[in-house]
Amino acid sequence: MNEYNAIQPAGDPQIGNLATPLNSSDFSLSLIRNLPAYREGLAPLRRGLEVGMAHGYLLYGPFLVLGPLRNTEHADIAALLSSFGLIVILTLCLSLYSSAMGGKPTETITTGKVPDAFASKEGWSDFTTGFFIGGGGGAFFSYFLLSTVYLGGIKGLIGI
Repeated sequence: MNEYNAIQPAGDPQIGNLATPLNSSDFSLSLIRNLPAYREGLAPLRRGLEVGMAHGYLLYGPFLVLGPLRNTEHADIAALLSSFGLIVILTLCLSLYSSAMGGKPTETITTGKVPDAFASKEGWSDFTTGFFIGGGGGAFFSYFLLSTVYLGGIKGLIGI
């Protein structure tokens, strides 16, 4: 008989919140609890700005390198518009979620205490506003960096 059980129920087993070596390790807990969504003391708008900036900044590169206009002289503008369009779609999804939200999200072993900002529609609305502003700013910032500083080298690397 196996005496070592790595996966245990964390609280009520009917919820499906399981404690595994991956999601309950100290490293995983400290990493996830320091993300902007779960960090203590942030306003919902600031949470949205941080999450949006990361998404906008990271979406630009794949559209630049892998987008349909990657081998044209307008690849940088197309990537900016594509990443901004995806930010708009994600913002609409966040707005729909905030309007359909029924209460505070469930606390899990990994996230711990969910911030009070996610318990109300107003908090989600502020988060969504920050996400849109941060996402657009992050996409424009990566466009600005690559078009002014690195565009000659990047164009040579991707074959434009």
